[in-house]
Amino acid sequence: MYKLRLNDGIYIPQIVFGTWKAASGQESYSAVLEALRAGYKHIDTAAIYGNEESVGQAIKDSGIARSELFITTKLWNIALTKEDAYRELTLSLEKLQLDYVDL
Repeated sequence: MYKLRLNDGIYIPQIVFGTWKAASGQESYSAVLEALRAGYKHIDTAAIYGNEESVGQAIKDSGIARSELFITTKLWNIALTKEDAYRELTLSLEKLQLDYVDL
């Protein structure tokens, strides 16, 4: 899989599996699990998609080491202050069952 080197030295996979419009539950879970099995290493989700829990479970169940994946999520525009952003990011991490996101 081709990767781009960012200015901070981090590499980001060029091909991303997006989860927008994937319904929470079995639909997004199965889609993400199959994408990971097919070789995708970059998964994109967002709090507003409402599927972070399903995406996180698929990542966990894939058996792929977290260090091999690049996970992107986005906060919605209700996170206007530093405190709001921290709270919303913490909630996203809990739903994703992750310690960190890459972007």
